[in-house]
Amino acid sequence: MECDCITLPYEQTAYFSTLVTDYIKQSPRLASFYAHAPNIDGVKAAIAQRKQFATPRQSLVTALTAQYQQMPNANIVQAQIALLAHENTFTVTTAHQPNIATGPLYFIYKIAHAIQLSRHLQQQMPEYNFVPVYYMGSEDADLEELNHFTIDGKRYTWRTNQTGAVGRMLVDEAFITLLQQLEKQISVLPYGKWWLQTLQTYYKIGVSIQEATFSLVHELFGNEGLIILIPDNKLLKATFTQVIQQEITTQFSSNAVTATIQQLAHKGYKVQAAGRDINLFYLTANNRERITKTSEGNFEVPTLGLSFTQVELLQLVHEQPELFSANVILRGVFQETILPNVAFIGGGGELAYWLELKAVFEAAAVPYPVLVLRNSFLIMQQQQWQQWQRLGFDEVHLFQPTHQLLTAYVEQHSEAPLLLETTMEALQNMYEQLAQQVAQVDGTLVPHVASLQTKAAKKITQLEQKLLRAEKRKFSEQQLQIQRIQSQLFPNNNLQERVENIGGFVARYGKDFIQQLLATSLTLEQQFSILLLPNFTQVK
Repeated sequence: MECDCITLPYEQTAYFSTLVTDYIKQSPRLASFYAHAPNIDGVKAAIAQRKQFATPRQSLVTALTAQYQQMPNANIVQAQIALLAHENTFTVTTAHQPNIATGPLYFIYKIAHAIQLSRHLQQQMPEYNFVPVYYMGSEDADLEELNHFTIDGKRYTWRTNQTGAVGRMLVDEAFITLLQQLEKQISVLPYGKWWLQTLQTYYKIGVSIQEATFSLVHELFGNEGLIILIPDNKLLKATFTQVIQQEITTQFSSNAVTATIQQLAHKGYKVQAAGRDINLFYLTANNRERITKTSEGNFEVPTLGLSFTQVELLQLVHEQPELFSANVILRGVFQETILPNVAFIGGGGELAYWLELKAVFEAAAVPYPVLVLRNSFLIMQQQQWQQWQRLGFDEVHLFQPTHQLLTAYVEQHSEAPLLLETTMEALQNMYEQLAQQVAQVDGTLVPHVASLQTKAAKKITQLEQKLLRAEKRKFSEQQLQIQRIQSQLFPNNNLQERVENIGGFVARYGKDFIQQLLATSLTLEQQFSILLLPNFTQVK
């Protein structure tokens, strides 16, 4: 399957915040909020810093080896895991929660980006090894964010009464019913049965969501050398106990992030994540609850009725580190503690909160990675792109409001606006001449002439608006084409990647679709991509 790819600056899409576009442009206003620039020199600097940190490589290799012990077809990944034991091996990491069936498309884009950036860095610096890692945020307890996926506009939602970390939840009858509903939609497509069978293979009754996600992502990217890490692991958390104890005794992360947030706000940037006084959760089989500090200096998990003295809580950290879970403020510090990571790939929201965390990393004495904005794609069929071009529009126009495009189309193809523009110029010249003549007779009447001109111009503008509405009715077919294409590409006025699931695309194009994503994934270029797929009717 051959595809074309068009790129454009993120700023031209108008879908990304000023903070993100300023970071991409390396604005001096943000220079103090990150450690390394997103380029080769920045990666080299991150490597130099990482070499000074005692990454718990052996614990990491042991944990990963155990996680992959029963995984079939894992020879390539096992070779990658073995590389992690060596001091000249570094990771390129992306992180995401275990959305069911992979959730929105950007879940896949992040992973493809990590794989391609690892390969790019390997070519640029062959003296090192670079391994792509998907760090699974399986301790996330926000079920409403993870329990659904959308295919061709139809949303599928998993309704379950389970609570706690989503990764620990189990596939139940409600989930199986969801897959049965999906079968009715995609089984008629060329690769729909394959995708459905793949989901059914891994999402089985009694299997945890993190296990199913692990297997599914391995099915899609294991042969590309991707390592999947489930950090909900006692051995890995044991390497993080020093930071957990530091948080309990000093609440260092809150102090560090608060100061940074104030600095960002002073520069006019929106705050992404404010954090808590204690940025840790207490994690059990069915709960992930906040740890708070009392006015007497003790600690509580109010929702579970638990209380501890500081000595008791620190002892618990030492004996059972798996009971502690970092929230958004400390999650990245945990990730960078256990991985020999030099580059982190995240979306706009993720980069926004990572830019709040540099001081937190410094206080924890953990290396801060290069931040790379994840790749974004808009997927079109060739026939959609050809229709768009016939309307006289280019890739930038795709991201503009429909009403604005229709107005531009009418103005381009109608003679009325040109006629009115000429009339307005003539009107202005006439009133200027009239004002000069009146001034020679009675200067006090000049304002009256100006008032007449304003009223006349207002009437012409009203006429122009009426003519434009009339012209729009003449171009109703083109209006429908514009609306149809944009509604297909921007569901509910959102970026496609934030709504649609990969299922609809692999059901039509098979694994070739994933290979095209890999082939067109950028590395450090930081551009938005439009991927033009063959017309579906032409796919065999």
